[in-house]
Amino acid sequence: MNSINNLITLALKEDAGTGDITTTTLIPANQTSTAMIIVKEPGIIAGLGLIKPIYHKLSSQVKVTLRKKDGTRVKPGQIVAIIKGPTRAILTGERTVLNFLQRLSGIATLTSQFAAKAKPYGVKILDTRKTVPGWRLLDKYAVKTGGGFNHRMGLYDAFLIKNNHISVLGGINKINMDMLWKAWLKDLTAEIEVRDLNQFVFIIAMLKSVPFPKVVIMMDNMTPSQIKEAVIIRNKTAKWANRPAGQTVMLEASGGINLENVSKYAATGVDYISIGALTHSPKALDMALRVM
Repeated sequence: MNSINNLITLALKEDAGTGDITTTTLIPANQTSTAMIIVKEPGIIAGLGLIKPIYHKLSSQVKVTLRKKDGTRVKPGQIVAIIKGPTRAILTGERTVLNFLQRLSGIATLTSQFAAKAKPYGVKILDTRKTVPGWRLLDKYAVKTGGGFNHRMGLYDAFLIKNNHISVLGGINKINMDMLWKAWLKDLTAEIEVRDLNQFVFIIAMLKSVPFPKVVIMMDNMTPSQIKEAVIIRNKTAKWANRPAGQTVMLEASGGINLENVSKYAATGVDYISIGALTHSPKALDMALRVM
């Protein structure tokens, strides 16, 4: 995609600038080498497909052989890729390649840890828009690679009424079905954020008498016990209303959820758990490039 190609160009320009002065001084232009990318800690690898396009911006003579596939669980000491070609290109592109691989693999690894804890409950782990500017497609790709699901790519592909929207409107009671119908007519999922059970009950009451195509209620910064009660209310309402398949209100938990408490939230019966930490604070997966 053009956005990823532009990002690679920007990353190389940022690092190499007007040229890699150390490498061009020390290494003859005609020298060739073989290098390997080695994983130094356990995790899920992601971003291997970027190695070739990064290096080809430096030299079309670089050949990349992948030893692993994205989504593979890797161990320390394993080789994930072999790079052959002009030594100058290999060394100049080293940090850019590792920066991409380490971040994306870190996201995939963290996501896999959350997904593993939520899986026994049938709960999907979602990402958010808390991504590095310019990296959204890659960050969200890494989430999927790690077993998570993409929430929305941006402000344009889903209708989400958040707390600040509600504040500007003057309260949750200002939300009405006309607003939601505008989203549904565009075949978009309509999602509403609530902060407590009172707000939740208001939205449920508004929805239960009207057939709705797609709707999600996001429960933000609510406790597991509050969310469990909300699930019970949702389930009773759906049964009473005799909703057809696909018209059950889906519930999403969000806010303050980490690896220590995610199982408690998953056990409440929610459908989704969204976690900003997947992309705003993952630990990079340690790896290195070594010339053989």
